Amino acid sequence: MAMVSMKFFVPSLNSPNLRPTKRYSGMAVAASNQDAVALGVTVTQGEGNLPRLLLTSDHGSEAEIYLFGGCITSWKVPSGRDLLFVRPDAVFDKKKPISGGIPHCFPQFGPGLMQQHGFARNMDWSLVESENVEGNPNVTLELKDGPYSRAMWDFSFQARYKVVLNTKSLSTELKITNTDNKPFTFSTALHSYFRASITGVSVKGLKGCKTLNKDPDPKNPIEGREERDAITFPGFVDCIYLDAPNEVHLDNGLGDVITIRNTNWSDAVLWNPHLQMEACYKDFVCVENAKIGTIQLEPEQSWIAKQHLSIA
Repeated sequence: MAMVSMKFFVPSLNSPNLRPTKRYSGMAVAASNQDAVALGVTVTQGEGNLPRLLLTSDHGSEAEIYLFGGCITSWKVPSGRDLLFVRPDAVFDKKKPISGGIPHCFPQFGPGLMQQHGFARNMDWSLVESENVEGNPNVTLELKDGPYSRAMWDFSFQARYKVVLNTKSLSTELKITNTDNKPFTFSTALHSYFRASITGVSVKGLKGCKTLNKDPDPKNPIEGREERDAITFPGFVDCIYLDAPNEVHLDNGLGDVITIRNTNWSDAVLWNPHLQMEACYKDFVCVENAKIGTIQLEPEQSWIAKQHLSIA
């Protein structure tokens, strides 16, 4: 099947002259075109009437992405199982980030000089490109600096986020470009929430890594080295793995083994809040690709990292 490519712009939710029923008038016109339908990408109103992209492959897999935060909130394989998790306390009112799926941490991972995990998960991203390759849809989202971001991080930047859905895989590519006239530094992560049965969860592939254990004191992590072949979650876990391998395996305790591959995400983070989130901690685990150390970009330089999630 030949590749079909379209580029289009999603109006900002803040546009005062756009009523909710007309926000996607351009999309509605595009979707009526047979080529556009073949893309397997549709725009709908999701929770809280926020714009949501639905990706559907010819082979039965699906993904859901909110433009607010550029957040992937669902990844369903052909069997219908959703391998990602959105917390029951998640809100879709743009007053706080979406709690679950795959949120962005940028330009800061964790606490620091700005708000927790930076601002990328609190901003509206734009849909700038969509393609379909042999029945598998992909989209590219974009985030640029604005008054909100500059109030806490005074730099001009461009973030491009490509999401590719295949039959049994979900791939992402994050590209950060310095569009300023001065260098900047940042840290970043994909804060991935996976659906799980926590008593049956194990993560393999991190043995031998240097660790920064944030339990019991996240402000003073304990340095160590991982000695286990399979990491389990009997209680609270919040641990950084430095110089992690480019492939780990997550057994979600529900019958799925998810292979998590990466390129240029140098670190990994494992997190489960245990009784701090008593209502849902048994139902998810976070296995995150991260870049904990700061990255410096000169003007016009870019940094790219890829993640590939797959099941057998």
